[in-house]
Amino acid sequence: MEAFGAAVEGAGHRGASPAATPTVADALRILAAVPVASDGAGMVDQLRHFEDVKALAAARQSEVTVAFDLQQRREQAAAGVPAKEQGAGVGAQVALARRESPARGGRLLGLAKALTGMPRTYAAFRSGQLNEWRTTLIVRETVCLSVEDRAGVDEELAADTGTFDGAGDRAIISAVKAAAYRRDPRSVAKRASHAVNERTVSMRPAPDTMARVTALLPVAQGVAVYAALSKEADTLRAAGDERGKGQIMADTLVERATGIEGGVSSIEIQLVMTDRTLLQGDSEPARLTGYGTVPAEWARKALQSWASERAGKQPLASAAALEAPAKDSVEHEPAVWLRRLYTAPGTGELVAMDSRARLFPPGLRRFIQVRDDVCRTPYCDAPIRHDDHIIPWHKDGPTSAGNGQGLCEACNHTKETPGWSARPLSIPGARHTVRLKTPTGHTYTSTSPALPGTSLAGAKGGDGTEARKTPPPSTVTPPVNPLGARRRAGRGPGRGAASGNSPVRNSIQVLGRAGPAQPPQ
Repeated sequence: MEAFGAAVEGAGHRGASPAATPTVADALRILAAVPVASDGAGMVDQLRHFEDVKALAAARQSEVTVAFDLQQRREQAAAGVPAKEQGAGVGAQVALARRESPARGGRLLGLAKALTGMPRTYAAFRSGQLNEWRTTLIVRETVCLSVEDRAGVDEELAADTGTFDGAGDRAIISAVKAAAYRRDPRSVAKRASHAVNERTVSMRPAPDTMARVTALLPVAQGVAVYAALSKEADTLRAAGDERGKGQIMADTLVERATGIEGGVSSIEIQLVMTDRTLLQGDSEPARLTGYGTVPAEWARKALQSWASERAGKQPLASAAALEAPAKDSVEHEPAVWLRRLYTAPGTGELVAMDSRARLFPPGLRRFIQVRDDVCRTPYCDAPIRHDDHIIPWHKDGPTSAGNGQGLCEACNHTKETPGWSARPLSIPGARHTVRLKTPTGHTYTSTSPALPGTSLAGAKGGDGTEARKTPPPSTVTPPVNPLGARRRAGRGPGRGAASGNSPVRNSIQVLGRAGPAQPPQ
């Protein structure tokens, strides 16, 4: 690491006055110029050295983060921001600069500030004896301690002496927990008792159109849930059920959580696909709101499955089903709607909608949520919780699709802190775009995700032509669709709202619902 620092210093002085200061750009140029070693031993040495460089860079990022936090607090204090509100938005700015989610940015800020009181852990971090993740583990297990006790644990562990050389994550966590408990057993026990308040359930996508639903529970409840599912699986298998034990446990969990056999609940399920995928057997993937991209064949089968659950187990029989829901039976069996959403050619931008109301009406909210899918802040993929006026209503911002965006709760509050601003951009040939400006003057651009049937790059390719060429719907005669309905010709709602007289491609939003419900607005 000393040699690398000397090289950077030399690069900073090369061709400059003796007082020139080396920059991060100098370091990047040196790293980019290092050739790959010619032998195996040299390659392994390079792998280790590059790992040390990564640790050093992360440690220096922590230094900069602490300095930035102090600088922002001074500026906010000078601007008259109350003491308890100072520091707001710092974590979000750190996240944007590091291309991380806002939640991750807050954790990185907390890590950097905690390390100021743990010099020996920081020294191990800077030297490469600890990487950023293992440094985070040490800080995480001491967060409940006072500053003095945390410093005592830091001194006891003495990570900079090689204490954790060869140790895995579990060994490090165990050692830190033990040291923390010796320092302040009451605080550690109190933290454990408060952990029950953090119980939650979360979901994240998994490969192959699967999802991971995770429950964080108190240990007694967690063991009880698993034991009940395991017992049910053993009972059914003993009775001749041919499913695997894990399959039965998963199916039982879904049915008990939803209260419905098969697990289709009364929660609305939004599936967005092109008309070509639905009606013509096209391979363009669909998008399941709250999950992400799903294969075209899976989407068609899912739609068939939802439709077959109707009373009488009959498939949707006519194009009228594209406009109105099927009648629910008295047994509250599922209903399926199809809603046509029109997109501009090339970009895939949904046709605009607006309202004179202060709050976004239900139809416009659904429109924005389908368009944006997740929080629009760059690098944040949290679920949408707030429908935000990009230009605030109190500054005459209209209630419209162009001035609306979906944000998570944390990002919406951050956007309203002093020094932050946002505005929609009108870029020809691009999807809905928002420019976010931070208190330091840095700007970040957010573009709505590509809907099925459109390119991630927007309307234009590198040579200025359309990135994806597809025949307009009117030029193709569709075969009978999987649900037994043919696509209906004609303009349809919203088609005339597209710019000019250009043809548009259809996107189909499929809404699946079980139980009594009103038609979607």
